[in-house]
Amino acid sequence: MAWQGLAAEFLQVPAVTRVYTTACVLTTAAVFQVWRLLTNFLFFGPLGFSFFFNMLFVFRYCRMLEEGSFRGRKADFVFMFLFGGVLMILLGFLGSLFFLGQALTAMLVYVWSRRSPQVRVNFFGLFTFQAPFLPWALMGFSMLLGNSILVDLLVLGPPTGIAVGHIYYFLEDVFPNQPGGKRLLLTPSFLKLLLDAPEEDPNYLPLPEEQPGPPQQ
Repeated sequence: MAWQGLAAEFLQVPAVTRVYTTACVLTTAAVFQVWRLLTNFLFFGPLGFSFFFNMLFVFRYCRMLEEGSFRGRKADFVFMFLFGGVLMILLGFLGSLFFLGQALTAMLVYVWSRRSPQVRVNFFGLFTFQAPFLPWALMGFSMLLGNSILVDLLVLGPPTGIAVGHIYYFLEDVFPNQPGGKRLLLTPSFLKLLLDAPEEDPNYLPLPEEQPGPPQQ
């Protein structure tokens, strides 16, 4: 087994080197704050215009997705968050992007916009355009805020979210409809069990007392 060979190789390392290296690894692991993998999606910078701007988009487009294309499919909606979150964390490590709230917002906006291509969007009363242009308008507006403390948060976040949103949209909506395509993103059954109402069996015959009618004496 590979692990057995690795363990045997490790035990051949001189004692002081082995102990010191192990101590370094364990100390680093002990101070790693695991919860930051989740909370980095919840931080949008200090209170101010940028924060409220982002909250407006999060509330609006998250709600429209949940009430629209994900209606009655809470498990699929949560799985989209999980899928997108994992990809964003990986891309965040590669690009040294540590706050991913903006990226998640951009992903939600992108998925909604691609599923609502005919909708006309009024952008703060300034511009009106088709929904698929909204993610790019959001990215441009974010960059125009020009607050130096939010450079990484704003400039790197939206492109990451748009890229992840496109990957999700392609795998979920485009590829399954291509010749030879199929659904590759399958929501785990435990999420469906936890979050979705059980489907009614069309062959189920209710007991007489469960059938509608006048109350029995």
